[in-house]
Amino acid sequence: MVVNFIGSPILSSYAKRRNALAKFDKEKFYSLEEAVKVVKSGDWVDYGFCVGHPRALDEALAARKNELEDVKIRGAVEMWTPAVGKIPAEENPFTYNSQHFSGASRKLSDLDIGYYQPMRFSEVPRYYRENRAPVDVALIQVAPMDKHGWFNFGPQATYLTAMLERCKCIVVEVNRNMPRALGGYENCIHISKVDMITEFDSPLAQLGAAAPTEVDSAVARLIVEEIPNRACIQLGIGGMPNAVGAMLVDTDIKDLGCHTEMYVDAYLALSKAGKITGAYKNIDRYRQTYSFAAGSQELYDFIDDNPELMCAPVDYANGAHTLAQLDNLMSINNTIEIDLLGVLPRRPASGPSAARAVSWILFWAHIFPRAARVSSAAPPRPKAKTANSFPVFCPPSRRAASLQPLAPTLCGWLPSTARST
Repeated sequence: MVVNFIGSPILSSYAKRRNALAKFDKEKFYSLEEAVKVVKSGDWVDYGFCVGHPRALDEALAARKNELEDVKIRGAVEMWTPAVGKIPAEENPFTYNSQHFSGASRKLSDLDIGYYQPMRFSEVPRYYRENRAPVDVALIQVAPMDKHGWFNFGPQATYLTAMLERCKCIVVEVNRNMPRALGGYENCIHISKVDMITEFDSPLAQLGAAAPTEVDSAVARLIVEEIPNRACIQLGIGGMPNAVGAMLVDTDIKDLGCHTEMYVDAYLALSKAGKITGAYKNIDRYRQTYSFAAGSQELYDFIDDNPELMCAPVDYANGAHTLAQLDNLMSINNTIEIDLLGVLPRRPASGPSAARAVSWILFWAHIFPRAARVSSAAPPRPKAKTANSFPVFCPPSRRAASLQPLAPTLCGWLPSTARST
């Protein structure tokens, strides 16, 4: 989909920023083809996150397929199939590793080009800082530099700062259509730490909202009745959470807060309806906290330079110690199955590659028990009064016929949550 960005506020001051950028460091500008020459055979290359994956740099790197061998690439929440993944497996020198599977990365897995890299999302920054070998090259999309020399990551703070701290060569792909996502910290990088600057303007990938089914709507009505005024909500992805968000718009509920991993269009609708104020959040008052976002162009325009929104690193947004401080935290997510001990599945232990990982890891489902334990084990931190999680079963049309939503034990799936005690 081609989007007309003429007159967009995102572009309004770009000429001034571009001139300022030239004054900072002219010698850091490279063509796309020159920049990817820094990648060598055997390298570990990290791509950006979600809508911040490189587009033009990815294409330029794929064009070097006959010059390279054994290049390992790592990314997460891929919104499109990368160019390096479109090369036939028998002649592909790239191996793609996804830390957070999406529909695009599952396709790479089916072709035996891509692999799933298990992790706990909130701990990925620590993985990079303490455990992983240094990254050879990082290729990421960023927003245009500001007058102080900072490139904003856009709506995906996640683990990028931690990854870049461990990177030998940082290459940015400046995209004038990337919104500036304000936050608390670790949401941008200074030009002094960037090795190469390239430029390529492309529309941001958009994520359509799944239409709720009759079952979704019926269950959503039951959930909405349980959400009180001043609750802090987290909505997962899919028809069910979308239905809950849409129904909340039409209720008398007020003064909701937002603290979520992924920011989606449902929050935009609630914000425009005046339902979200954040006035009663224990932390980050009056701000909507998230770690990454994907949705419509209207959502990206809403995010751009909006001080109400707080794009935070994932070890903060998803951290159990953070969640344990929030009163009335309500989490709504889809799940496949649950056993009698309250264990939810994450991914199958075996089976076809199409089922190697559920597309969106059920972080919120498995972090709630942990958050409750942390809140009681850490007296110096404010303890949340109440918290509720609504793991909603996918209807039969979305799961294998052999799977039952409630089972004595999980059937061939690896657990995502701890056992309820």
